[in-house]
Amino acid sequence: MLYICAMFKKRTFQAVALVLLAVLSISCSEYQKILNSSDYDLVYEKAKEYFEDEDYLRASALFLELMNVYKGTDRAEDVYYHYAYCYYHQSDYVMAGYYFRQFVTTFPNSPQADECSFMNAFCYFEDSPNPNLDQTSTYKAINELQLYVNLHPASERIDECNQLIDQLNDKLVEKSFNSAKLYFELGDYKASITALNNSLKTYPETRFREELMYLILKSSYDLARNSIESKVKERYENTIEAYYAFIEEFPETQHLREAERIHATVQKALGGE
Repeated sequence: MLYICAMFKKRTFQAVALVLLAVLSISCSEYQKILNSSDYDLVYEKAKEYFEDEDYLRASALFLELMNVYKGTDRAEDVYYHYAYCYYHQSDYVMAGYYFRQFVTTFPNSPQADECSFMNAFCYFEDSPNPNLDQTSTYKAINELQLYVNLHPASERIDECNQLIDQLNDKLVEKSFNSAKLYFELGDYKASITALNNSLKTYPETRFREELMYLILKSSYDLARNSIESKVKERYENTIEAYYAFIEEFPETQHLREAERIHATVQKALGGE
């Protein structure tokens, strides 16, 4: 009985697999016929169908075939428009951005020109990596979004653009903070102080301001106590300055106990000066 059940399951699986294979084979065959067809009205209709069904890979191949066929005709805009979105929906933001830009250049008076101009900038936003990676795309996205805002001041997308720019700037802030903090974690306190101060100067309103100032205090202290004797006094004095700057701005900081400990230790080392 168990043997019969096992055989039945096996044959059922094989039958389903064969059906799926047959459907796939027919589907591929039909698609190949469409791709090679000279009935461009049919190709256009099928490209739109694939697009609506979210089969963007097949849709893009058909739209590519139609781009030269319909060049200079009423359908050219629609073909180009959907071709750009095929790349976007496949998360190929570099190619999508390129074709959105090309659309605006080729059809500047199109009703979709404003949308495609925004989508060009938005593709850079989508391509922006996490804060730990190179931020070239982030800077480019900010520039493109700001350019869109400047060129389309009456657009309903202005608020969205500003929100996107804020998100990108926040990513740069986090990148700056993480890069500066890394020097501290590596024990390179002199470089840490420079990097932390540079981060504060570049982004004075950063949400990491308290942490940056605290790390400057810690770096100053660690640098001083690991210095040669001739530089200890000067660097402890710098630590005192960092302490007062930190406490004045953040009197209720979560790092208050450690800051007070550092201050007391340094004061004692300086002979109560």
